[in-house]
Amino acid sequence: MDTEISDETEERAPDADGATGADVDVARDEAAHDEAADRPALEADDAEATDGEDEDEDEEVPYVPSPYDRPGRWYVVHTYSGYENKVTSNLKSVVVSRGMEDRVYEVVVPMEDVVEVKNGKRVTVQKKVFPGYLLVRSDLDDDTWGAIRNTPGVTGFVGPGTKPTPLSRREVESILQVKPEGVQAPSKQRRPRLEYEVNETVRVKEGPFADFSGQIAEINEDQLKLKVLVNIFGRETPVELEFSQVAKL
Repeated sequence: MDTEISDETEERAPDADGATGADVDVARDEAAHDEAADRPALEADDAEATDGEDEDEDEEVPYVPSPYDRPGRWYVVHTYSGYENKVTSNLKSVVVSRGMEDRVYEVVVPMEDVVEVKNGKRVTVQKKVFPGYLLVRSDLDDDTWGAIRNTPGVTGFVGPGTKPTPLSRREVESILQVKPEGVQAPSKQRRPRLEYEVNETVRVKEGPFADFSGQIAEINEDQLKLKVLVNIFGRETPVELEFSQVAKL
């Protein structure tokens, strides 16, 4: 007699490892549950990574307005050394009197910080970067060229003949020391230069070698001392001197 087996009571045969079909289904369900539980954490990590990338992309370098981008071009004007400020005043007066404010925009005497020694102490003072020169920002044409060239104290433009050569972007930004507002320049750029330089010839003012001249071989900025090669009996002898003991020739 055939025996009828109900679908509800039929048991699945064990597999090769001895696990029944029901056991496999339970394991599959648990794995799916674990995967679903891990998914939100993975999505959160991906979201955080994406947000980090967005923040990096949003972080912008501070915009630095460049004097090169102002109207006109920058030109170098030669004048008498020591009269730069006077000539600047004269040129500004000429520009106003001739109504050229819309073509001659700016006159600058480039300055820099220099360390000098006064009374045995280092003092930072401002000095002209290029003694005897001015920078003029202008839309140069025959009229503006003539007005600038004929200003009392101006001896000419830097450039061939009557065609002055404008400065490049790099030259303008270097001379006028462009840097982001509120951001200090690297120490190498903002560190004031010393009054003296290696290989410069100086005169000894006092001491046993007074009135001797020599060439600077070394500079000890921390101790404010120089090593000067002084010619003694036909031989160069290194002599250590303080900044205050020498003078420029």
